[in-house]
Amino acid sequence: QAMLDEMQLTSDIAANGLEALNSLRQAPEDSPYSVILMDCQMPEMDGYQASQQIRTGNAGERNKSIPIIALTANAMQGDREKCLHAGMDDYLAKPLDADDLREKLNKWLKK
Repeated sequence: QAMLDEMQLTSDIAANGLEALNSLRQAPEDSPYSVILMDCQMPEMDGYQASQQIRTGNAGERNKSIPIIALTANAMQGDREKCLHAGMDDYLAKPLDADDLREKLNKWLKK
């Protein structure tokens, strides 16, 4: 969140996938979320499950195509593909680098 604050971007934090789905559903029509930075490892509902739920419309129809960028400590071969298969659009490995984060956000926020 500190990196996002430095970039002068507003953000909300969800402790798990269920909270993320609720936040998306409850966002005002005139102020929807623009992008999701999805932690893959969360309690109750992980990022893979949450992304699948978003893509099937369980976070609201308007959020089905929201850009989702995976944040994961897993940097093993095949992890990126696992994220994309779950419905995420892009991938960043932890620890996050501010320049890499900025590059990904610029890519997805300009679409």
